[in-house]
Amino acid sequence: MGSRKKAKPSRSRKKAKPSPDQAVALDYVRAWAHPAASAPPPEPSAADAAGDDFLPHQAARMASGGGGSVLFELHSHSNHSDGFLSPSELVERAHRNGVKVLALTDHDTMAGIPEAVSAAHRFGMRIIPGVEISALYSPKEIIGTGEHVHILAYYGMCGPSRFDDLERMLSNIRDGRYLRARNMLAKLDRLKVPIKWEHVTKIAGEGVAPGRLHIARAMVEMGHIENIRQAFNNYIGDDGPAYATGSEPFAENVVQLINRTGGISALAHPWALKNPDAVIQALKGAGLNALEVYRSDGKVDGFSELAEKYDLLKIGGSDFHGRGGKDESDIGTVKLAITTLCSFLKMARPIWCSAMKDILLKFAEEPSTTNLGKMVMFGELINFNGFSSSGSGMDIVNLCLSSWLSNNGMEEVELEELVKSCT
Repeated sequence: MGSRKKAKPSRSRKKAKPSPDQAVALDYVRAWAHPAASAPPPEPSAADAAGDDFLPHQAARMASGGGGSVLFELHSHSNHSDGFLSPSELVERAHRNGVKVLALTDHDTMAGIPEAVSAAHRFGMRIIPGVEISALYSPKEIIGTGEHVHILAYYGMCGPSRFDDLERMLSNIRDGRYLRARNMLAKLDRLKVPIKWEHVTKIAGEGVAPGRLHIARAMVEMGHIENIRQAFNNYIGDDGPAYATGSEPFAENVVQLINRTGGISALAHPWALKNPDAVIQALKGAGLNALEVYRSDGKVDGFSELAEKYDLLKIGGSDFHGRGGKDESDIGTVKLAITTLCSFLKMARPIWCSAMKDILLKFAEEPSTTNLGKMVMFGELINFNGFSSSGSGMDIVNLCLSSWLSNNGMEEVELEELVKSCT
């Protein structure tokens, strides 16, 4: 073997100063993430996110309160779907890892959001109410054919503007999960891999629709396989002998519903698709806003180009479930550049503001205990004690405006539009 050259003494490198666009974007994102500690955010430059907008993990080790970054986690799961941690435990772990803004995106349910919001309040974090919706891409819209996709939805602090419409779709998907799980167990039984239904539902937890991860965990606990990856590779993966479909809606319809309910839509983990270009093109036509391009191990080859081809915002997240082990990235390990976060917020905030307006106007027209509960499901209120649906609808609207707007750090133009609409 040849001799190795002596390493030259390393010289300490000065940290590169942020560009003017990065500095403006940082101020803007910080002002939204920490509204109580910031002045109103300045208007960002139109020339943001022009270059590569991902900061590698090794190059982005900076606390969210200082340096040149604010850590967002845009893809995570709790035990309200197939995660291992409760929403409170998830928030606490995210806080320990430096996350300042957390999107909880459980599969086909938003039931964990209120607990996450309450926990985040203790740590000075912000929660983006989200959900990962199971869907089917089928060019001819034939049920039982096509490719299964997951679409992320991100909402403002008040949640969806038409929650009943969204929940109707999610509830139908969850109902289909029960039938799907039973069909999978029947197929596994025929493959001499018996699993009891009670075992799966116990793992899933009370009121949680069972998914493939719950079945995989039961298979491991029963000793049929060594690990969860083996369950998917050999049995319950998309092409596995024990795979079964549920009652997933068509993907284009999901994207359109997210748009109608005041959300931002993103296609999750497109690298898992067989024909990503066709899927992305179709969903872009339906109104898709963003594409997951980044993982904790960096940018996935080819998908940045696809995002640019279809003019989609490039985002990413850890897809954290809390399983542990070497094959799972920890929460907060995807470091999105500040210009990307600024672009995300500039796209989302007007849409979220419009959703807030719709929620408030609907309550002002029909003040009731039911509508009040829907209105405050995701947004915390200040000094809410003493108000009831028997009072003036506009009084409660004004209370919500003062509370939500102070917490949401909205720009003056957004505030003026919302106040005019609701008074």
